[in-house]
Amino acid sequence: MAKSNAKKQREKLVREGKRNPENGRSPFAQFDLRTQRTKTKKDHLHRTKHKNRDSRQWENDSFCLPIFF
Repeated sequence: MAKSNAKKQREKLVREGKRNPENGRSPFAQFDLRTQRTKTKKDHLHRTKHKNRDSRQWENDSFCLPIFF
């Protein structure tokens, strides 16, 4: 693979004993922040964590009326 002109200039600065500009880069410059991950099966299952998940629970429509004498 060919070297870019910028990389050649950086290597030349290091050979001449000057400071390498790569050392001044932020550690976050090496992260690829464009990557997106798709939802896993577990993520899809837990999407409705606190919603009414079991609708059959209320289908009975029965109620209890306590009568105290």
